[in-house]
Amino acid sequence: MSESTEQVPKAELARRLGVSRGSLYYQHKQPDKDEELRLLIEAVMLENPGYGHRRVADALKISKERARRVMRKYHLKPARRAKAPRKVEDEGRPPEKYPSVTTSWCPSVPHLVWASDFTYISWHGIFVYLATILDLFTGEVLAAQVMLSHPAELVLRPLLAALLRTGVVPEWFHSDQGSEYISEAVRALLELVGTQVSMSPKQAPWRNGSQESFFGRFKVEFGDPERFETLDQLVEALYQHIAYFSSVRIKNRLHMSPLEFRKRWMAAHPDYAGKKLSRRQRRLILEKPAFEIAL
Repeated sequence: MSESTEQVPKAELARRLGVSRGSLYYQHKQPDKDEELRLLIEAVMLENPGYGHRRVADALKISKERARRVMRKYHLKPARRAKAPRKVEDEGRPPEKYPSVTTSWCPSVPHLVWASDFTYISWHGIFVYLATILDLFTGEVLAAQVMLSHPAELVLRPLLAALLRTGVVPEWFHSDQGSEYISEAVRALLELVGTQVSMSPKQAPWRNGSQESFFGRFKVEFGDPERFETLDQLVEALYQHIAYFSSVRIKNRLHMSPLEFRKRWMAAHPDYAGKKLSRRQRRLILEKPAFEIAL
């Protein structure tokens, strides 16, 4: 029998390898420790999907180096914001020459300034768009629309809904300079009801700060959209959360919900009526083909 096939004694094998005989019986514990740590890290990341290795290390009271090594080993990565979709139609377009009223004064009565904007929500690899109409005095969401694209109809629908539901015409309608807001249909509607246009300068989202701030808080409190299995469930939850923000959630500035604030303010100012939507305007809205499609 050759030496290659016969069993070599452990002492001889250790001598040939240049190690101690006891080391041949040693089983490395590091894989088991890494596996235990992986389970702990996954538990932390389940509760905090945005945690990278630094926050994981802080949460588990371990070194950043150890957290990073194990996360790399098991390909554990934090959730990241989806890349904002490009709006090619807005790139290179010259700025509009509308004033920006939100930079010079603050609304002191309801329906003086309505602001609008839309945001995107990433859900299972697609973008869902949410547009809102906000009364800048009360902070109330007057109408909202959810769509899978962002044509002019995305902002036209909630604007029509807000006008018809409240029966009031705002003095000013404020937005950014997106192609949706300068569309012929939106301009025609605002001209029909006699509302003046206010627009933030291009590349100045802070000029529509109320809407930007609203969407920021809304998304954080809404949570992970991908917890919903179907699009219908997501859309229903979005509308429910919009209603919660307007009618239930206490706004710090008001110390009550926007809906409650509006009701109290109107009760304290019974003579204030605002600019009413006339019967003629309502009839023209309901009869105009472009608006019928949106409704």
